[in-house]
Amino acid sequence: MVRTRLARADRYAQLIEQSWALVRSEGADALTLGRLAERAGITKPVVYSHFASRNTLLAALFTAFDERQAAMLEESLTTGEHSLLGRAEAIAESFVECALAQGRELTGVLAALEGSPELEQVKRESELAYADRCREILAPFSGTNGLSPASLTAVFGAAEALSHAATSGALQPDQAKEELATLIATVIERA
Repeated sequence: MVRTRLARADRYAQLIEQSWALVRSEGADALTLGRLAERAGITKPVVYSHFASRNTLLAALFTAFDERQAAMLEESLTTGEHSLLGRAEAIAESFVECALAQGRELTGVLAALEGSPELEQVKRESELAYADRCREILAPFSGTNGLSPASLTAVFGAAEALSHAATSGALQPDQAKEELATLIATVIERA
């Protein structure tokens, strides 16, 4: 087998893609740096040059997901109406669609992120940044006091549950998006 030498950025992208594929086919517990090297057809030192540890790799996977989610949100905002319901629909659309695009393997990565304080910090910082962006998007509709942390927590708890239900097939994606958009609009109107 002839190995292809890739540019560093291309190799990193390949390793992220192969990591998601490995989690999808074998579960998050199977994701080790050695197993990733094997799957990608490269040596362990190449993988270790990109990820110092399994935790670093898990954090990178979550960061890749987070970046995709932020990009999908911005894309949804460009096509949606500039109204409360339009903004709520854009948030719901991007949240559910990103979860669907990532698939069930996201659940395993999220569970693994909960296992370490460092990884939990990466997740928490990402969630705060996303919540701040949503708060900014919804600010014109949320009154002088804005959205409370409790309201945002409720919205994102529902968003995760509805996205999971759509990903697992318990709900149709459109049902999940519609329910989430309605919930967001209701919470904002109440504020």
